[in-house]
Amino acid sequence: MSSIFAVLINNVPELEFDRTKSLSERQQHFLEVMDNELSGQIVIGEQVINNPDLHQRAQFVAINLINALKSGDDGLAAAMCSYLALRVPDLKKVQVEDKGEQVVIDLVFDEDYVKQVNVEFTGRQTTKH
Repeated sequence: MSSIFAVLINNVPELEFDRTKSLSERQQHFLEVMDNELSGQIVIGEQVINNPDLHQRAQFVAINLINALKSGDDGLAAAMCSYLALRVPDLKKVQVEDKGEQVVIDLVFDEDYVKQVNVEFTGRQTTKH
């Protein structure tokens, strides 16, 4: 089982979170504040949800994470990523398909994230004989 949680957009890793590393007290406090705020009422699409369960909270946070990434708010995106990684320990990755007007967000619980390996090609020239 991988300790890395990841957010992928169009199969490209955008964020990775290592669950083995601990957060600062300030960051932990922020997650507690998020827990309190999310325990009341959230809105997903047109649906108002009172006392959302963990899966509904995860959906809400994932939507806000993607919006933060799209708007360039790296701090908020990192906070949302931390929340998902630590509060939803069975969540392996968030897989996003961004088709412009339509964005599909899939919370993946059954497939570990595997880091991609960069392969560098040298510029060798071949000649025909």
